Amino acid sequence: MSKSRNLYAATAVGLVLTFTAAANFADRNIAPMPANPRLLTALPIPDPAPLGGLVSAAHADEGGGTRFGLGREALPEEVAAWDVDVTPDGTGLPEGSGDVMTGEEVFVEKCAVCHGDFAEGVGNWPKLAGGDGTLDNADPVKTVGSYWPYLSTVWDYVHRSMPFGNAQSLTADEVYAITAYILYSNFLVEDDFVLSRENFTEIEMPNRDGFFVDDRPQTEYAQWRTEPCMENCKDSVEITMRATVLDVTPDDPSGDAPLTETEAAVATPVVETAPDEAEAKAQSASAEEGPADAPDPELIAAGEAVFRQCSACHQVGEGAKNRMGPQLNAIVGREIGGVEDFRYSSAMADMDGTWDHDTLTQFLTDPRGTVPGTKMAFAGVRDQEDVKALIAYLESLE
Repeated sequence: MSKSRNLYAATAVGLVLTFTAAANFADRNIAPMPANPRLLTALPIPDPAPLGGLVSAAHADEGGGTRFGLGREALPEEVAAWDVDVTPDGTGLPEGSGDVMTGEEVFVEKCAVCHGDFAEGVGNWPKLAGGDGTLDNADPVKTVGSYWPYLSTVWDYVHRSMPFGNAQSLTADEVYAITAYILYSNFLVEDDFVLSRENFTEIEMPNRDGFFVDDRPQTEYAQWRTEPCMENCKDSVEITMRATVLDVTPDDPSGDAPLTETEAAVATPVVETAPDEAEAKAQSASAEEGPADAPDPELIAAGEAVFRQCSACHQVGEGAKNRMGPQLNAIVGREIGGVEDFRYSSAMADMDGTWDHDTLTQFLTDPRGTVPGTKMAFAGVRDQEDVKALIAYLESLE
C-alpha cells in the first residue's frame, strides 16, 4: 500500500513541475495578442504588384471597402475550351460531316446500350425517336422528333455530354453522323442523308413552333407563394394515375387493369394434381389444342415482345402500312421483295426465293451479312431464342 502511495505522489509532483515549466516558457517567449490587430482584408496593395497574373491581396471596391482576391484572369485558350455551346443559328458548329449509315454504326456501338438500336430507348433510358402526335396526350412521348425545337440542341447535347460516362470523347464527324441517324430514326431525312455545317440550319424540327416565352413569374408564382394548406385541403381525393404508368411498380393482378396472356400465366397459381388426373388433363388439353405442331401461345407472346425492336420501322396487324420498312403481315412464305409500293434496296430487289424459316433466321440474326447492301439499319437479333420467338409471332400474323 505504501509503495502505491509513493508512486502516485511522485507522478503528481512531476505533472506540477511540467505545467509550471510550460507556463514560464510561454510567458517569456510568446508575444501577447495586440489590442487592434491588422486584418488580412485590410492589407495594402503590394508595390510593385505581384507578377504572373495574380490578383492583388486587397482591392478597393466601388463601395470604398476592401476585398481579398485570388487567382488570375482566364487565358483565351481556357475560355475557348469551355465555350463549346451551339446556338440555333449554327454558331459554334465546327467543320465536319456525317452520314446516316455511319451514324447507325457509331450509334449501335456507343449509344444503343441505353437508347436502343433504333433510338427507341431501353428500359427507363430516354427514347430519342417516335412520339409523333402525342404531345397533347395525358402521357406524351417527348423525343427528339416529337418535342425538341432545334437541331442545335441535339448536336450540342451529344457533343457535350455523351456517351454516358465518357463525355466529349466523340469527334465532330461522329457527332454529325449520330445526329443524322437520330433524324433518320424520326423519319425526318432519307437514309442517304449527309449532315454538315453547311446544311445544318436547313433542318427544321417538327415542334419548332411549339414553344413560347416562359411567363410563369407573372402568371403563376403568386399562386405558389400563398400560405400552404396543411389539412383538409380538398373535399375529396381522386386517384388519376397509377404508378405502373411510370414503370416503377409491378402490375397488381387484383387491380382493374387486364393482364396480358404472359402475366396471367405467371399470376396463375400452380396446383399439384395426382399423376392420373394430370395425365387425363394433359390428354384433354392436347385434344382441344389440335395437332402437336400448333403455335405455342407463350412463344408467340415472347415474339411479340421482341417485335418492339422492329416496330419503329415495320407495321403489322389490321391496316398495316409500309413505313421506313415494308409491312410484315404474312411475311413467312412471302416472296422476298414482294410487297407492292415499297422501294426496296437493289440488293433486296435482286434476290430470289421466299422468306422461309431458314432465310428469316439468317436475315434476322445478321441482316447486312445476309443481304449486303440492304437498307435495313439494324444490327440483328443476337439471341437465337428471340429469333425463334419472333418468327413464331410473324407466322401468326395474316
